[in-house]
Amino acid sequence: MPEGYRSLRREVSSASLASARLLWSMAYDEALAQRIHHLLEGEPGLTSRKMFGGLGFMLDGRMAVAAGGSGSLMVRVDPADGATWVDGAAVAPMEMRGRALDGWLLVSRDALESDEELRLWVDRGVAFVRALPPR
Repeated sequence: MPEGYRSLRREVSSASLASARLLWSMAYDEALAQRIHHLLEGEPGLTSRKMFGGLGFMLDGRMAVAAGGSGSLMVRVDPADGATWVDGAAVAPMEMRGRALDGWLLVSRDALESDEELRLWVDRGVAFVRALPPR
C-alpha cells in the first residue's frame, strides 16, 4: 500500500468535516441513503440519482439532499438561513473544487446519528426546495 494512501486513510478515519469533504467524491453511504429514502417515502415527485459521487434525492427534479461518502449529508438550504446553522465542526458550507456552494451545507455523520437529527436536516432541504417557484 503506497505511503500517500496510508496517510490519506489516517486523515479520513476521523469523523471531521474535512474527512467528509475528502470522501464526498467516493461512493455514497448506502445506510444513510436508505435512512433518507425511508424519511422521504411517499413524498410527491421523489426520485433519486447518482451525482457528484453521492446519491441525490430530488423533488420534482430539484435536489433537496444527497447522501455522500463517510455518512455525510449534503443539504440544500436558503442561503440566508444556512449561515446561521454553520458551526464549523458538524455543519459547514459545501465545497466543490475549493469553492463554497451558496445554499448548500455539508453535515457530518456525527450530526446525523439519531433519526430525529437526520429528519431535521432532510426536512430543511425539503422545505427549501418546496418553497422554490415551479419550473
